[in-house]
Amino acid sequence: MNPILVVDDATTVRMYHRKILAEKNWHVEEAINGQEALERVLERPADAPYELYIVDVNMPKMDGYSFVRALRKLDHVLQAPVLMVSTEAQACDANAAREAGANGYLIKPANPRELHLVAALMLGDADQARISAQAISGEPT
Repeated sequence: MNPILVVDDATTVRMYHRKILAEKNWHVEEAINGQEALERVLERPADAPYELYIVDVNMPKMDGYSFVRALRKLDHVLQAPVLMVSTEAQACDANAAREAGANGYLIKPANPRELHLVAALMLGDADQARISAQAISGEPT
């Protein structure tokens, strides 16, 4: 499986997301803002693209919306799903994320089970999605 790119200017948030995603044995890489993330995307080998982006909204140099818009314009890059995770909790923020090209939106701090489920669904990992959904619903796994 190719890596997930977590894009957030807060070290603690990147570490938190990395820990949650690593619990499912997913490989995670990090970027501190949209500009660094875009550079990482462009440097990535074409045969090993990122499979999921988890992106903050408010970051210096290039915010999450700008990163997603720039990513979506890259015709030569596999267009993996984008999950935006932000403290911005209004419906207009989730709408702005979708308009920029994001596929989903969670509010920080992301619930680990919810993040597992959404990431598994976006990655097409049916087994992990089932396990995560059962954990959320309280069903035995």
